[in-house]
Formats: sequence, C-alpha cells, structure tokens
Amino acid sequence: MRLNLFWKLGFAFFALLIAVLLPVEFYAERALQRNYERAGFDQLAAVARIALADPPQPSSLATASSAPADRDALCSWVAKMAASNVRITVIASDGQVLADSQSDPRTMENHAGRPEVRDAFAKGEGQSSRHSVTVDSNLLYYAVRLNVAGGSPVVLRFALPLQTVDQELWEFRRRLWLASVVMLLVTGIVSLLISKSFSSRVERLQMFSRRVAEGDFRPIEADSSGDALDSLALSLNQTAARLDRTIQTLTEERNLSSAILGSMVEGVAVVNASERLLFSNAGFAEILGLDVPPQSGRALVEVVRQTELIEAVREVLKGEHRVETEIVTGTLRQRFFAATVASVRAAETSGAVIVLHDITELRKLERVRRDFVANVSHEFKTPLTAIQGFAETLLAGALDDPQNRLRFLEIILEHSRRLARLTDDLLKLSKMDADRLELEIRRLSVSQFVESCIETTQRPAAEKNLRISVNLQQPLPDIAADRRRLAEVLQNLLDNAMQYTPAGGQITVSASANGEEVTFTVSDTGIGIPRADQYRIFERFYRVDVARSREVGGTGLGLSISKHLVEVHGGRIWVESEVGEGSRFHFTVPIFDPERNGGRPGR
Repeated sequence: MRLNLFWKLGFAFFALLIAVLLPVEFYAERALQRNYERAGFDQLAAVARIALADPPQPSSLATASSAPADRDALCSWVAKMAASNVRITVIASDGQVLADSQSDPRTMENHAGRPEVRDAFAKGEGQSSRHSVTVDSNLLYYAVRLNVAGGSPVVLRFALPLQTVDQELWEFRRRLWLASVVMLLVTGIVSLLISKSFSSRVERLQMFSRRVAEGDFRPIEADSSGDALDSLALSLNQTAARLDRTIQTLTEERNLSSAILGSMVEGVAVVNASERLLFSNAGFAEILGLDVPPQSGRALVEVVRQTELIEAVREVLKGEHRVETEIVTGTLRQRFFAATVASVRAAETSGAVIVLHDITELRKLERVRRDFVANVSHEFKTPLTAIQGFAETLLAGALDDPQNRLRFLEIILEHSRRLARLTDDLLKLSKMDADRLELEIRRLSVSQFVESCIETTQRPAAEKNLRISVNLQQPLPDIAADRRRLAEVLQNLLDNAMQYTPAGGQITVSASANGEEVTFTVSDTGIGIPRADQYRIFERFYRVDVARSREVGGTGLGLSISKHLVEVHGGRIWVESEVGEGSRFHFTVPIFDPERNGGRPGR
C-alpha cells in the first residue's frame, strides 16, 4: 500500500531526527568516558606523587620477597596508601608482585607483561585501561618507577576501578536517553504537524489540478505563508484562468463553426486519409437522403452511392489539390449538385473536404430556357406557316375562287388571333419578370367575385355538357386583390377544367378562410395529371398532353401566368391530382386588412 505524503514526511522527519540523535549520543558518551578516564588518571597520578613523596624503606623493598618482616612493613605501607580508595601494587623488576592492597601477592601471577609495568620500567611511568583478572573488574592503571638505592628499581602501580566511571556513564546515558526521548516526542509532534500542514496543502493543489483536468477552473484559495507552495498555487490559478479563457474561446469558435456548418444549405463533409467520415452536417445528410447525419468513423462508400463523388475524393487523397464534379440524386425527381472536393493537410494528418452545392434550380432554369426557346419558336412557327401558306395560296389565284377564299381568310384570321394571344401572354410574363405589372388592390367580396367568373363560364360549360357548382364557406371575409388580374387566374383554372373534363363531368368552385387568407379551389372530374408532371405544369409552355393542348387552342402559358399573378398578390398556388380521378387546383389570397391595404392601389 502506497504511503501518502503525510506519512512519508513524518517518517522522513523521524528518521532524520534519529539519525542525528544516535551519533550525538555515541560521540557524547565517548567524550564523557574519555574525560572520566582522564580525571581518573589525574587522580592516580596525584596519589602516585604522594606515594613517591613518602616511599617505603629501601631495605624492605630489597628483602620483601625473602624476609617476612620486611614484607609486612611493605604491606603496612601499601595499606596506608590504599586509604585513598586506590589499589596499590608493588612490582619487582622481574615482574614479581611484592605487595598488593587487595590481594595476597603470593597468589598473583607475574606482572612483567603488563603494559603499564613495561612502560614504567622503560619510561618511568605508564598507564592503561583494561580488565583485571585478579579482581575480575575493569580498572585504570597508573604505574611509576621507583629507584631503590643499592638495588633494582621497583614499580608502584596504582589502580582505580572503572565501576564508578561506568556508573557515571550510565547515569549520563540515562539522562541523555530521557532528553532524547523528550526531544524526539516534541520534534516528532512538531514534524507531524508540519508534515500534515504541508501534505494538506499539497493535497489541495492535487485536488485543484484534478478539478482543472475535469473542466472546473474555479481558483484555489492561496495561503498567506508566502512560501513556494503559495507561489505554486498562484501560478496554478493563473494557468487555470488562461486555460479557461482559451477553452472558452475554442468552444465559442467550435460552436460558431458548428452552427455555421449546420445551418448551411450546402452539404459539407470531412473525410480522412482512410476514406472515413470525420464530420458531416445536416445538409449533407439531407442531400444523400439520410434521416440523420452519418456517424463519425463510417466509411465513405457506406454512405455515398455516387461513384463520381467517391472518385473525386480518391483523386484528392492521391494528391490532387481540388476536384470539381457534378452528381445527380433521386430518380422520380432528380436533383443536381455541384461537388467540390479540396485537400486538407494539417501537420501529419491529411484528408479532404466535400462541399455539395444544389444547382437543381440552375439546371431547371436552363431546361426551361431551352424549352421556352423551342416552344416559342414552335408556337410562332405553326400559325406563321399557316398564314404564310394560305396567303401564298390566295396570291397564287385563290382570290378568284369565291368558294375557298373566304375559308382561307378565316383561317388566316384565326391564326393571327392565336399569335395575338400568344404575344399578349408573353408580354404579361415579361412584365411580371421585370416587376412592372401594376395592380390595383381593392377590397373584394369573395362571393361576388366567384359569381362573376361563373357567369362567364356557364355558357361554354353548357355547350360541353358540363355542370358547374359553387361551394362557399359562410361567412367569408373580403379579400385584398386586383379584381381583373385575379379573375384571369380563376378564369384560366376554369378554362383548363373545361378543356380536360369529358362531357357530363362536374366542375366545382369552393372557397374557405383560415384567419389570414382565403383559399380558392377549382376541382373537376377530368382526366387528371400524372404525379411526374405535377411539379412542372406551372412552367411556361409545359403541356401534359401536347396534342390535345394545341387542339383546344391553348398557348401553354395560362398556368404560368396564373402562378405569377397569385404570387404577386402574396399568395401561393398548387395542384392535387390523380390520373382518371380529376384535379384540384388551389390558390390563396390574403384577407383585406384596412390598416395595411386601406383601399389604395398596390403593386
């Protein structure tokens, strides 16, 4: 189990304190022992000087080993000198013990080999500290040489037991140990308190760094100690504040980029070098027909089915800087997209950015323009050819043919009127495109407006054996519209209904309000419109049944003009139809608001 910082510091302080106390105790004890031994030797030297001042009789020293009387005299001198609590031993030059204050010299071994004795005979004095075999105790020995007149010198050896020194040392050691224990406890408690305070501050810094790693950048309260940890806490607070600002900036930039990319209509995706998606916005998923944007890490081939786009991405990943292509999605209603694939290189990573721009409307406009030019040319060519042909026939001699010239002139007149209608319709569309169509917005009653249009249609409908009915929600609010222009819209829808409804069919005009606008509906029981053609029927010159449209004299511009007129009123127009079940054309007109319209003409 790993120790925390508190126990590590505590053990370190204890170990350091013990490591200091043990050498101090050891050297202090040794120094005290040396002092005690030095004092003991000084005491023995003083006793030796006293003994040398009153030495034993030379005769007794010379004959002590053979004459009992002289030995007794020597022992008496030794006993007198031993009154100072010092052991005294007299040793002859051959090492024989002549007298001893504590033991019978006859039982003592030869002392010629004792170091203090050798030094005394050789130098005049000697000293040593060792264990005595005779008294079985540690002693301090001091020996001096005493020259005997007319005889061999002897050594006077003085010994002091070390037991007193050991007692003093033990007492000192006991006091030192007691002081060490007290010091150890006091310093240990202080060190533990210091280590606890230090470890607590370090743990606070550790918790703060963990909070910062988890995204919590609240500053830590710095201590007022002014030490290195206080400086570290202030530095960490500054670092956390800078990190917070940096992360907030990066987060705002990321959110802004995500919001921009997410709100873009264009599809945007990022692919890495392994052809796996790193990012894609909602527009990219919508273009590819996905419910949600694909997850990051999915292979591009699992998401994209357009081989042109995949090949463009692979070319960029192989080294091309930029590749542009065009892809098509959908089958029933195709959509066209301009795809731009550009390389992205950052440090050691590489990839590609895909941008899909919807050009369906552009392609649609190009198709409409081509169809418009072709249709206008065709629409003008047919009546012009007829007029030219019959005029040449009349000039070639048909004027003199009373039977055919009237019929030829009627045909020329009919085609010229058709050209006039076509020209009028084109002029209307031109004004609408140039926003030069003037409207006179007035308050208009829905029921009166519908009834006036129905009256115009009743007779041609009766000729085709068609029934026309009106179903108006009551009461209906008045609308804000240009009566003449709006009548063109309703009249175009009624004409179309009559043209494409077989005899015996039913045409119904209805209207309803939803609070802001009135919705008009013209429904019939005609042949219906295929779903594939419904979104194009409001294009110029577009016909579902080309042969029948020309047969009934239509220009192919009626629904296009109706759409423009409804939109310039601020409404919308659409169709619902099933083949063989009839069609329902709807268009809306805003309700009259006195504050907004005020009966004034508008544009």
